[in-house]
Amino acid sequence: MPIATPEQYAEMLDTAKAKGFAFPAFNVSSSQTLNAVLQGLTEAGSDGIIQVTTGGADYFAGHTVKARATGALAFARFAHEVAKNYPITVALHTDHCPKPALADFVFPLIEASEAEVKAGRNPIFQSHMWDGSAVPLTENLEIAKEILPRMKAINAILEVEIGVVGGEEDGVQHEGSNDALYTTLDDAIATVEALGFGDQGRYMAALTFGNVHGVYAPGNVKLRPALLKEIQDGLQAKYGTAAKPLDLVFHGGSGSTDAEIAEAVANGVVKMNIDTDTQYAYTRAVAGYMFQNYDGVLKVDGSVGNKKQYDPRAWGKVAETAMAVRVGESTRQLGSAAQSISA
Repeated sequence: MPIATPEQYAEMLDTAKAKGFAFPAFNVSSSQTLNAVLQGLTEAGSDGIIQVTTGGADYFAGHTVKARATGALAFARFAHEVAKNYPITVALHTDHCPKPALADFVFPLIEASEAEVKAGRNPIFQSHMWDGSAVPLTENLEIAKEILPRMKAINAILEVEIGVVGGEEDGVQHEGSNDALYTTLDDAIATVEALGFGDQGRYMAALTFGNVHGVYAPGNVKLRPALLKEIQDGLQAKYGTAAKPLDLVFHGGSGSTDAEIAEAVANGVVKMNIDTDTQYAYTRAVAGYMFQNYDGVLKVDGSVGNKKQYDPRAWGKVAETAMAVRVGESTRQLGSAAQSISA
């Protein structure tokens, strides 16, 4: 199917919230990892979100140049074309844009979508993330408030991070043991006072409840998914809204238990980012292939090797399929498997 229209994306998120599941959002950095996501989602019968970071976009543009907006547009154009061949619906998103990268990442992409919409077409990306976790909350929300009307005008969704996700992702690093790892109700109230409940433009909120980017074993991070319910209930009580008024995003979920993920989803998470686990699945398959076929991929002792084994397509297919399996696991864990609106 073609990439989701703004209306389809909104339907995806609304359906997830109403039915109590979440969509996995996969970070990709190449055509191969993008294809792996499409393969895995199709095999699971799940819609999903495909996203790119500043580092991923830099890599799409060519690792010897710094042209992340170009790389992001190349990613999007490739995705728009190849997604037509798959029977599921995906949305495109840009992940973790800190303040120094706004000018050469998100802003040029919004401008490109503004031109598309002016020409009567859909936005190139269906959502963008502004990551203001490294600046004071007041400044974070001031910048979000400036971006949100532009997003509304192109019928796209803004993602904001309220609090701090520990660990490191693409150069954005935070310490993993301080109070900022837990968003407060007051933080959420400040967010609503600045951004509303969708009337100024739709947004998703990555509230933090002990999340940490990267690799960690279960039990080593003190997740408090119950905090999400406390915040949702507090907002409902203060403003008289329906239950779970915020659309929430779960960052830094690698190593989380099934129970923690299920509780977070039950408390309003509609999008969960997946990166570390799929990176490992892809690279582990490449490593396994190389070890098993070392005498074919290397010209050992002056031999000629085996072209069919060192052809990048040979090990690339193995890697894509292994990553696709991990993609499918995520859809089942989050409940989006067999929920495609395209079915």
